[in-house]
Amino acid sequence: MNVNYINPFLASSIHVIEAMMQVKPSVGQVALQSVDSRSDSLLLKIGILGQFQGDVVFSFPHQVALRIVSVMMGGYPVSELDDMCCSAIAELGNMISGNATTMLSNEGIAVDITPPDIVADHSRYVEKKAIAIPLDLSDIGKFNIYMFAESA
Repeated sequence: MNVNYINPFLASSIHVIEAMMQVKPSVGQVALQSVDSRSDSLLLKIGILGQFQGDVVFSFPHQVALRIVSVMMGGYPVSELDDMCCSAIAELGNMISGNATTMLSNEGIAVDITPPDIVADHSRYVEKKAIAIPLDLSDIGKFNIYMFAESA
């Protein structure tokens, strides 16, 4: 996959997380790997359409998703992955992906995104390889962003 497609998602992730949560994420080793689709993970998929096509899949361990939503809500305790929690996580993924598409557009790469979708059936991603971007949000926890892309 072209690094010009990956870097905007990485830069956008850092920017949005810093703005929303006042936490500077550290980035692990970007690598080609299988999606971690454990049953205790929340997967969020956003499709990419345009000059390159594919999916961006955010994989949040449940406890990390709960902590992220709590921070997004000003510290309000969140104890279950209910509709409100899933909506907040979907909005975080939407903001990261939307910001990344703007960066791509500024580089002359025309893409659009689909609405965020919580993935109920994790088997779709089992054993599929993708570019993995691991992010560590310090005391909040770690999650991965996976990019599946094909040239259009």
